[in-house]
Amino acid sequence: MTDLIPRIVSSGLDGPAACRNQCLDLLSLKREYGHGLTFLPGMEADILETETLSPSGNERNVMRNIFLLTAMFVFLAVPGFPECAVETEKELPFCPGEKLTLKVKWGFITAGEAVLEVLSPEIINGVRVQHFVATLRTTAFVDAFYKIRTRIDSFADMETGRSVLYKKRKRGFKTKDILVTFDWEKNQARYYSSSGKKKPPVTLLPGTLDPLALFYAFRLYEIGKVERIKRPVTDGKKCVEGKLRVIQKQKIRVADKIFDSYLVEPDMEQVDGIFEKFRDAKLRIWVTADSRHIPLRIKSSVIVGSFVGELVSAKGLKPACK
Repeated sequence: MTDLIPRIVSSGLDGPAACRNQCLDLLSLKREYGHGLTFLPGMEADILETETLSPSGNERNVMRNIFLLTAMFVFLAVPGFPECAVETEKELPFCPGEKLTLKVKWGFITAGEAVLEVLSPEIINGVRVQHFVATLRTTAFVDAFYKIRTRIDSFADMETGRSVLYKKRKRGFKTKDILVTFDWEKNQARYYSSSGKKKPPVTLLPGTLDPLALFYAFRLYEIGKVERIKRPVTDGKKCVEGKLRVIQKQKIRVADKIFDSYLVEPDMEQVDGIFEKFRDAKLRIWVTADSRHIPLRIKSSVIVGSFVGELVSAKGLKPACK
């Protein structure tokens, strides 16, 4: 794609404008690059109804567990990019401007909000990379027990299917800054923390991604055609094999709408996402059954009960392909 885009721009072609105006130049472009090449005239948003419920009192140690689900949501034990490189942007099920918002609840208590965004591509060390951002914040009620304000930035090379840079900023009950660099010439990842703790370099396996990039990599697969997917992932402290098991196809109701979805179960061996990983917690995720695989619901059952995160807003989506 890094080779394709400059040639399109240098030819003075505006893909969306060509689609809207049915410009003949688009036909010439398709002859050169293939008839599978498409340009989208616009990104439509699917806005789901937002629901807010008033919380009731609970103790601080229980509140901490509320974020198990949200934590796992961002470091989903999902697969990485397919072995082949992504050649054209039409193959990506997401695009810059996409913004997914999930509300996380424990029972009737609204505990927090997680947001996933795709920002504009950037150039890092001469490489064009996708920029993904995840943010998490607790509600005012939960702030009194366990305040969280976290942001994760992931930069992944879509040509080679591997991470280039990973950053995490935590504020609130805990304060910490983390930076993970990827040196693919040495096949090493290095972990840096504001706490001053030094970690030895981690050896990277081919195609290793950071936890957030894995979420987007997962969406590249045709979920209905596979049962299990494996891919290496690192948080800078260890490099392990992330796994995903596809359970079944289901219809589920989210915000008074019925969706066709796939139920999947991720597993990532002790790799950190936004928060510490809790042991013996079973995580289940429902994603749309179309080509975009948008997360609709995330559920985790632990000793204190079930935590559920549901999609309440989805903006800037690409049109779905069946």
